[in-house]
Amino acid sequence: MVLEITQYGHPVLRKKCVRVDEVTDELRKFGEDMVDTMRDASGVGLAAPQVNRDFQMAVVDVSHDPECISFLKVDGEDAELEDWMPLIFVNPELEFGQEKETAKEGCLSIEGITAPVRRPAVVKAKLELLDGRVILLESDGLLARAIQHEVDHLNGILFVDRLSTAAKVGVRGKLKRLG
Repeated sequence: MVLEITQYGHPVLRKKCVRVDEVTDELRKFGEDMVDTMRDASGVGLAAPQVNRDFQMAVVDVSHDPECISFLKVDGEDAELEDWMPLIFVNPELEFGQEKETAKEGCLSIEGITAPVRRPAVVKAKLELLDGRVILLESDGLLARAIQHEVDHLNGILFVDRLSTAAKVGVRGKLKRLG
C-alpha cells in the first residue's frame, strides 16, 4: 500500500525517533508499505518520519544502479547488492570513514530541491532486520549516502541542514515557500 509522504514543515520530520522494541507482523507490513511508497515516488530511501511515524525504521533500495557502489560487505564478507535490496531496517547505528565526498541529494519530503551534500564516503552500519538478524553492513557510494540520509531523518535532521552556507542561501527561498 502506498502511504502519504510527509512534507517539509511537518513537525514529525524534526523529531528524534524512538527505538523499535519489538518487530511485529504489523511492523513487517508497514515495512512493505514503506518500500511500495518509496518505489512509487521513485526514491532510493524512505524513513518512518517521512510517512508520519516517529520510530527508528527505514528502507533503502539502490538496486536500480548496481554500479552505484564499489564494494559491499555484510558481516565482513563480500556481498551482492541485489541479495540485500530492498534493505528494511530498524534501530541503526553508524560508524563513518574519514574520507568525505560531495554529491547531489534530494528528498521525497522536500520536493523540487536538490543540492550538493558533503558526507563520509564509507559507512559501517549495524542494522536490525525485520527477521531478527543484526548485520554489520559496510559500503560506499549511493548505498552509503542513502543510509546516512535516512538515518539523519531518524534523528530529525534533513539534508538541507547539511548544506554549505552558500548552498543554504541558494535554497532558502524555495524552502520558505514549502514550509
